[in-house]
Amino acid sequence: MHPDQTIQTGNAVLDNEKGWLVGGSLPKALGLRHTYDVELKWSVHKAGEERPGWVTSEVRTTVAILISGQYEVMFRERSAMLVNQGDFVMWGKGSDHKGRALEDSVILTVRWPSIPIKVTKNST
Repeated sequence: MHPDQTIQTGNAVLDNEKGWLVGGSLPKALGLRHTYDVELKWSVHKAGEERPGWVTSEVRTTVAILISGQYEVMFRERSAMLVNQGDFVMWGKGSDHKGRALEDSVILTVRWPSIPIKVTKNST
């Protein structure tokens, strides 16, 4: 980290905590990367990988941007297909969701504010 604590560099693939680059769940020792204002995640998913449960009781706003591959974000009422680099889907409060990689995929997720989530284990 820069001596004045205002500049950090790194690599999204190598310098993440379970994919998370920025957010309140990261250790304070990571400096600028620890914040409750926003979360950034670099997700790498193998084809066929699917989140086993729904994220419920959503109170944050999220945008997921496809970097490579093909990915489906599922909501209770519909799905959003991300098939071209740069495709995105955005959702907010009350949007239960989960995702599935149709091909090996890389997703950049931006979410705000940075607060804990509730994930249910049933798939209905």
